[in-house]
Amino acid sequence: MIILVTGASSGIGYESAILLAKKGHKVYGAARRVERMEALKEYGVVPLSLDVTSEDSMQACVADILAVEGRIDVLVNNAGYGYFGAIENVTMAEARRQLEVNVFGLARLTQLVLPSMREHGSGRIVNVSSVAGRVVLPFGGWYHVSKYSVEALSDALRVELKPFGIDVVLIEPGGIGTDWGIIAADHLEESCKDTPYAASAEKEARLMRFAYSGKYLARPTCVSRAIGKAVTARHPRHRYHPGTGSRFLLWLHAILPVRWWDALMRLAVKA
Repeated sequence: MIILVTGASSGIGYESAILLAKKGHKVYGAARRVERMEALKEYGVVPLSLDVTSEDSMQACVADILAVEGRIDVLVNNAGYGYFGAIENVTMAEARRQLEVNVFGLARLTQLVLPSMREHGSGRIVNVSSVAGRVVLPFGGWYHVSKYSVEALSDALRVELKPFGIDVVLIEPGGIGTDWGIIAADHLEESCKDTPYAASAEKEARLMRFAYSGKYLARPTCVSRAIGKAVTARHPRHRYHPGTGSRFLLWLHAILPVRWWDALMRLAVKA
């Protein structure tokens, strides 16, 4: 199969590109920092430049693959980032950028690959969402908005595309030991500094750094394995839940009354 993996310069995208290439697929790894994907070449992965906030970049990336291969069988929408901060403090410019990268970039790339998939009567869109697309934590508002949007888009796409032989699969990881959490913690402290939210934000940032800098979270390879299953399964699940705490958080959120959940969240960030 011909596979395009976005956000392939690090973490989940990087590991997924390697795993899929080892399975014998032709993998194109795409990211803004092409130099960070040089090592992928030894696995047969082809690095491509891609900025999911640039229409020209997205069009060029898809066109380059189609010019060589004539088709794209699988799109793994993995590119994304997390910016944490109180809703009151996060600038609207940053909020828009969060949605531009995590939602609109994903949606536009999907639009660009669908004509080829539909022409060939098959294809698969694998969207890397998060447990954050179904459970909300304090100070993660705009990130959660982006991931809830990915969930909604995917559910709509799954029904729309089924008649054309195209599957849509969601990956909803829990805690994964990458730099994502450290970066998000830095953003959280920065955005809440010298505001009424500073003390609570600092506590949450400490908890995030503790979790993401230790050995408590699953490794990116557990997500890449789930992506591998989503790509190769004859009848893939609609959702996969790899990573630390994913299923537990979803279960807890489902059974607890809203007041209890809110109280638990307040307790977690109480300064």
